[in-house]
Amino acid sequence: MLLASLVALLLLHAGPARAAPAQDGDGETARTRTVLVMGDSLSAAYGLAADEGWVALTAERIAKRKPGWQVVNASISGETTDGGAARIVGALVRHRPDVVVIALGANDGLRGLPTARTAANLAYMIGAADGAGARVLLIGMQMPPNLGAAYTKAFAGNYPMLAERFDTALLPFLLEPIALDRNAYQADNLHPVAAAQPKLRDHVWTELAPLLDLPHPATPPL
Repeated sequence: MLLASLVALLLLHAGPARAAPAQDGDGETARTRTVLVMGDSLSAAYGLAADEGWVALTAERIAKRKPGWQVVNASISGETTDGGAARIVGALVRHRPDVVVIALGANDGLRGLPTARTAANLAYMIGAADGAGARVLLIGMQMPPNLGAAYTKAFAGNYPMLAERFDTALLPFLLEPIALDRNAYQADNLHPVAAAQPKLRDHVWTELAPLLDLPHPATPPL
């Protein structure tokens, strides 16, 4: 509750959102609604042109199918959940999102960071988004077994555990459609090629699209 109150207070003092106006179903001017993506290189189109990544492709689909919505990609290559937790409140105040997509954790796993620390950071981000009145889509990752079966299981288990605790939408594994296709990855065997990005867009869309049809939740009172 303390975090939710802090975020709500910051939003109050930041003043009204400055998104471009859109037209609602009755032809009245309505605030443009925003999807904020907080991710790492997998969401930042690493090694690709900016418009080739799954986030940009999702933005194109939203522009065609969901007038009045926009996508802000605040993903940073190399980002860990530490970085996401440090940036989330500022991003919420700046962009006033209606939906927050949290797609972080891969770099935590690659660095062997404690899974409890990753879970705490993700929980902080979800709590901050909740405090701002945004719905959350949590996108999970999985790690190869080189760090041990216990670590791999705990890492993957963070995402459904948090989704259940906070009652958020969950996509358990971002790379599931291409996980076993070596040709879907760049030479580093980590980052998907441009041809694989539409599959990731379609995969994310299964959980994101329903959130765009829900009524806008009110920011919790102080």
